[in-house]
Amino acid sequence: MSVLRSYRLRWERKRWRARAFLKRRELLSIVDRTATIRPDDLLVLSTLRNERVRLPYFLRYYRGLGVNHFLIVDNGSDDGSAAWLAEQPDVSLWSTKASYKRARFGVDWLNWLARKHAHGHWALTVDPDEFFIYPFCDTRPLRALTDWLDASSIRSFGAMLLDMYPKGPIDKVPYREGQDPFEIACWFDSGNYTIQRNPKFGNLWIQGGPRARVFFPDDPAHAPALNKIPLVKWHRSYTYVSSTHNLLPRGLNLVYDEWGGEKASGILLHAKFLDTFTSKAAEELERRQHYAASREYRAYAERVSESPDLWCKWSEKLINWRQLEILGLMSKGNWA
Repeated sequence: MSVLRSYRLRWERKRWRARAFLKRRELLSIVDRTATIRPDDLLVLSTLRNERVRLPYFLRYYRGLGVNHFLIVDNGSDDGSAAWLAEQPDVSLWSTKASYKRARFGVDWLNWLARKHAHGHWALTVDPDEFFIYPFCDTRPLRALTDWLDASSIRSFGAMLLDMYPKGPIDKVPYREGQDPFEIACWFDSGNYTIQRNPKFGNLWIQGGPRARVFFPDDPAHAPALNKIPLVKWHRSYTYVSSTHNLLPRGLNLVYDEWGGEKASGILLHAKFLDTFTSKAAEELERRQHYAASREYRAYAERVSESPDLWCKWSEKLINWRQLEILGLMSKGNWA
């Protein structure tokens, strides 16, 4: 990387950090339990709106992995999400009615909370419909992974977003509060992915899967990105740039082996496509708070009235993480 590019990236990092500092004023503390965070606690950061039905399973899942504390921003929910979260003993909650879009889709808010509360911690930044799995997650807690990453001097851990879906129309089976969403949305595309290298940030850019296949069949280049770097040993000088797709400093994005081998990586199981999807898509299209003038949600709106079936003859049913490794979607690398 040239000296000029390195200089520009340093200035970009300072810009995003300064922006997060200013955006902190948009956050109103509802309940602050951060004083209970211990030096070695594992943290989850998330921003959400109207996800009340998903929250019980979301918190239970990550507690089961070994997460100790949740730092959550509620962006103007009116379905009881904030009140429910405020009652949870391991949640610190902030509220804002400010523009999600003008906060760079929540990134500014979470960058600030990470800077203030996650320094020195392993932190997972995920949405309420994203569920992190990693090699040996069926037998080893998340702390086993972070201990290995610490011992290997690895500061960040990549995961591909894997869209999960039911067989049949999306709204055929209702989702119940507290239910494991993958009892319903248990299918995924095992192939149909494209990978490019982002020359500026050094990360891989992955697209494809059912959203490209069904919602962007004529324009796959504009399908949502599936590459994520959700798990980071946070330092107050770090910053997410575009959602959790990439970070600065640039070295945090190198979560793959540049010499032809395999680094350990995970998966974020994406439970977007439940029966709640139709109303959620309509709400977000009306709000127009998403990337590229809500292009993604416009594509959803054009199809959801048809109750689309994302299942196809190449769909695979989820079994476990080893299946995903065999398919080349994640890797245990040299973690044995």
